[in-house]
Amino acid sequence: MPCDLSETQLHAYLDGELDAVSSATFEKHLESCPQCAKTLAAEEALRQTLASSQLYEPAPLDLRNKIRANLPKALSARASQFQAWRWVAIAASLLFAALLGRELLTVVRGQSEGSALASAAVDAHLRSLQPGHLTDVESTDQHTVKPWFYGRIDFAPSVRDFGGDGFPLLGGRLDVLTGKTVAVIVYGRRKHLINVFVMKPQTSQVPPESGERQGYRWLSWQKSGLQYLAVADTGTIDLQQLRDLILKE
Repeated sequence: MPCDLSETQLHAYLDGELDAVSSATFEKHLESCPQCAKTLAAEEALRQTLASSQLYEPAPLDLRNKIRANLPKALSARASQFQAWRWVAIAASLLFAALLGRELLTVVRGQSEGSALASAAVDAHLRSLQPGHLTDVESTDQHTVKPWFYGRIDFAPSVRDFGGDGFPLLGGRLDVLTGKTVAVIVYGRRKHLINVFVMKPQTSQVPPESGERQGYRWLSWQKSGLQYLAVADTGTIDLQQLRDLILKE
């Protein structure tokens, strides 16, 4: 019956893989185990036979010289290829960073210009509160105010009287926001005034949906290809109600 150690430790001992303590223990075991001693002797004899059989054939000298001569070229080509891919990766990274930076700059610039547009609307609202600046055409009749814009601007803003809903039409005027002429429709709300600025939308000037500056609130939305921006010192709910009425037209 084979010894267990011949299966687990004998080959490790033969290959020099055991530590000093394990090797000494196995050698002591060999003294009392003929089976392991016989197997070890057979393995050592087989190894010596294979080593002396000259099965190994060294490569011819000219082949070895050729391989040695080509090694620097192969390594150089590999290094050049690595360098080329490295520069490609660097160029791709720089291009990606440039594109990302441009997109971020566009977004930030658009947000900044949009906020500037809302601030300009608040300033225009404040100017309109001065005597004689509120309206160019004063009327509660939508059929009077709407035609007044014809020929003065290159788009036709929708004008409705919402007096029955608490937002009476007071008139209209032209104003200038960030260098562009816009239409303004003026509504009343109890004792307050609401300026609704109407303009062609600019992709670089999209105002925030809502905000507040100097105690005046604004609300922006789009309808039928036009940008609306309502400004007043009323509550946000009033502006939202007027927006909903305009959107229902």
